[in-house]
Amino acid sequence: MGRIAAPYAVKGWVKIQPYTEYLDSLLDYPVWHLGKAGKWREYGVLEARVHGATLIASLDGVADREQAQALAGMELAVPREEMPAAEDGEYYWDDLIGMRVVNLAGEDLGRVEGLLETGAHDVMRVLGERERLIPFTAPIVRAVDVEAGRIEVDWGSDY
Repeated sequence: MGRIAAPYAVKGWVKIQPYTEYLDSLLDYPVWHLGKAGKWREYGVLEARVHGATLIASLDGVADREQAQALAGMELAVPREEMPAAEDGEYYWDDLIGMRVVNLAGEDLGRVEGLLETGAHDVMRVLGERERLIPFTAPIVRAVDVEAGRIEVDWGSDY
């Protein structure tokens, strides 16, 4: 849901680059998980607020600039069960990753390996016989079947 970008000031605060749709979404969670390479640790959020295009936060157990610097580059997550359910027609990125992408002709274009936020719309990074960047927007995305793990797109195999 974000990453620790850098320490902020001298009292252990950190600057966070959020990956959320709304800048202040992370402020709803009293506990954050920080980690790298699948190793996560819980941190209580003592105080946090929006600061320009980022967030700044004071975390339990992080009392000085050196401790804050040690967290730089770590990914930030919250437990999935604490997140609200996605509304109809909306999906969490991690629900889409790994899904097969098939075009209207029934051709398998590969699997979603990740998504990119471009400002205008999200873009799926699809790996098959080659990498494709496919906008995740209507009218390109025709159907998403989460149970079947399949996304149907109006996208030629030669694009």
